[in-house]
Amino acid sequence: MLPAALHLATWIATGPSGDGKVRLHSHERNETREWDVPALATLQPAHDWSDYFVGVAQLLIRKGVTIASANFLIASTVPEGSGLSSSAALEVSSGLALLKDQAMDKLELALLCQRAEIDFVGMPCGIMDQYISLFGQANKAIRLDCRSLEGRPVDLPSGAAVLVVNSLVKHELGTSGYAERVGQCAAAVEAIRKVAPAVKKLRDATLDDLARANMDEVVRKRARHVITEDLRVDEFIGLAQRGDLRAMGQLWVTAHRSLQHDFEISCEELDFLVDTAIQIPGVFGARMTGGGWGGCTINLVADDAVERFEGDIVEAYQKRFQKKAPVFRCVPSAGADEVEDAAGVPV
Repeated sequence: MLPAALHLATWIATGPSGDGKVRLHSHERNETREWDVPALATLQPAHDWSDYFVGVAQLLIRKGVTIASANFLIASTVPEGSGLSSSAALEVSSGLALLKDQAMDKLELALLCQRAEIDFVGMPCGIMDQYISLFGQANKAIRLDCRSLEGRPVDLPSGAAVLVVNSLVKHELGTSGYAERVGQCAAAVEAIRKVAPAVKKLRDATLDDLARANMDEVVRKRARHVITEDLRVDEFIGLAQRGDLRAMGQLWVTAHRSLQHDFEISCEELDFLVDTAIQIPGVFGARMTGGGWGGCTINLVADDAVERFEGDIVEAYQKRFQKKAPVFRCVPSAGADEVEDAAGVPV
């Protein structure tokens, strides 16, 4: 995987409450939740935004972390349901805020946040979003090995900007086909193991293994996407090292077609944004990003074509879907940490 942390962020300000309660307020939603401190350990999911905070709190309590009576104010510039890891941003910021001055290794915290999303929220997610939220580096992507959990920084070439376009189609992974895709990939592994017993995950399989295995054709398509996407990550890194922006962009388009036709997690709006973007002069390539069925596209655009791209893509999307799609520049940034100077926080 090759994620990058964004300059967008979720902040949580904390202060003692003095009344034995944990009080959580969302600035964007203008909603408040509160609980007695002892109740946090046994709460059941409420199936709303507060589950990400509570799930992390419960796992911290089980690890012996002391949760004090406090007020928490959440503010965020990460759009929900956009495929830009708003849930991981909330989990990681919640963990840091709840820990306060109690130390925890960053990798341990990332794994804890992932486990909270799986066990409490009910989403069978991977580790990438939580990992990059903590281990991101300025002006770099991170090549993440999800088996060893080792990350290697990758320099990105100059001469182009990464622009994100929000389709405004919100995805809900808990009610989408995400869990189904997880199951299909597991079924593909079982089928491949009959011809290649050493394969433990799809990352271990080759296209030759896939061709020799007997499986449902839909399951085969899912596996083909994962196997070829792994190959594309290393190819993209090599292209980035050579500064080949055109080939990097073309690889993004290839990745999108795989997501569109093999993994089948795109949607009409995302396909339109990609198809439109690659016709605009100065655009090297585009693809959807995130968990699918909505969210955003990322676009690799020459520095001198950014203004034209923004105008053309917004106009085309408005004409087709009667929505003004937000466009913003994606700046690879450092991961989450305590903020001493809160200037610029949108509250």
